[in-house]
Amino acid sequence: MTPELRIAPGGALDLLSLGALVIRLDPGDVPFHKATECRIHVSGAEYNVAANLASCFGLRTAVASACVDYPIGQLVAERVRAMGVRGIYRWSSHDGVRGPNIATVYSDRGYGIRPPVVFYNRSDEAAARLGPGDFDWDGIFAQGVRWFHSGGLFAALSERTSELILEAMRAARAAGAVISFDLNYRAKLWATRGGQAEARSVIGRLVENVDVLLGNEEDVQQALGISGPDAGAGGGLDVPGYVGLMERVRERYPRLAVMATTLRDVRSANRHVWSAVAMVGGETAVAPTCELDVYDRVGGGDGFAAGLIYGLLAGETAEQAVRLGWAHGALVTGYPGDTTMATLGQVRAVAAGSAARIQR
Repeated sequence: MTPELRIAPGGALDLLSLGALVIRLDPGDVPFHKATECRIHVSGAEYNVAANLASCFGLRTAVASACVDYPIGQLVAERVRAMGVRGIYRWSSHDGVRGPNIATVYSDRGYGIRPPVVFYNRSDEAAARLGPGDFDWDGIFAQGVRWFHSGGLFAALSERTSELILEAMRAARAAGAVISFDLNYRAKLWATRGGQAEARSVIGRLVENVDVLLGNEEDVQQALGISGPDAGAGGGLDVPGYVGLMERVRERYPRLAVMATTLRDVRSANRHVWSAVAMVGGETAVAPTCELDVYDRVGGGDGFAAGLIYGLLAGETAEQAVRLGWAHGALVTGYPGDTTMATLGQVRAVAAGSAARIQR
């Protein structure tokens, strides 16, 4: 029997995220080896969900993370506040030379047949130093937290961050919060701490504690070792193949009440075919399919996650929750940076079918 979500009706926080805060340097459609200027975006996969829910959907959110008392850390804290997110920080002092640091993610937008390229400088990253005991989870959850969210990017940073997620999940479970986790498998990050075998061991243990799991077919196969459709093979969106994959994931992790993902057929860096699918309880919900003209693809998945979570928190039907996630994720790909610039009215309009070239 599939578990059902039990969502608290109220609390001081609608959602609490745990993860790393980073700056993303974005040279636009110019490759880094030819770039002369960059935009600075404040990001972090787990934080992005909290920022989207606060800024677009008007929910009360917070992020538990590390921050560093130097200009980059101050910039990050200011941007977090500007998005309406409460920062719960473990502060560090910078030594002026080596760190600890706010990590830097380098990511261009690609163009046409040239895909985006992502690489990192996570040397002496403050967030990677976080570990069990660094946050007063009992005190935080005692205020009332409806939903707790984290993900595989933060888990990949160190053994201590993985254990911190598990500690927070146990506190969230004891407090009655819904627990979500985005697999977000990144081979480059896991290569620094044991590779795929370590990733599967760590993430598998975390997913045992999860109510809502997010991740595409590649994430599931790489992070959990569960076979499924070949991502992008032959073009098109393989909805039945992904539904079958979700059923196999649920067999291994029977606690899961919801599993969801975006579906993309990437025609070029700037043109995607976009949909989404979720299993909510015993119901499968599939979003419409549309063609997207993509400005910046980074953050689209986090945009989907935020819209889906909002729908579930608001008591929407499974179909409407998936549509809200699909619509918001699509809108986020039309903005620079990793977080939303959309309004709730715009999201609801797209979810209702006001976008161009929707195929039903």
